[in-house]
Amino acid sequence: MDNTNLASVKATVYGYVQGVFFRAFVLRRAEELGLSGFARNLHDREAVEVVAEGEKKRLEKLIEYLNVGPPAAKVERVVTSWSEYTGNYHDFSIRY
Repeated sequence: MDNTNLASVKATVYGYVQGVFFRAFVLRRAEELGLSGFARNLHDREAVEVVAEGEKKRLEKLIEYLNVGPPAAKVERVVTSWSEYTGNYHDFSIRY
């Protein structure tokens, strides 16, 4: 894999995204895309944080999925922050 195509993104998804299997949805999509990282609920507000690493094009596809979410979710907005690939994650997980 060409390291110049690797990146890391942190996305905060706001809206009706807790209690609607949003993290499980993100886990499935990230695994399908071959990405690593994690998804977790942010308990101080109605939001889910996603940290993902991998090929930039695949990360962009994940962000497209985050803007839609699973059927029961109502995504209001997704705020993203890009950074350099770290290689800190071996798989994708849900954090509690």
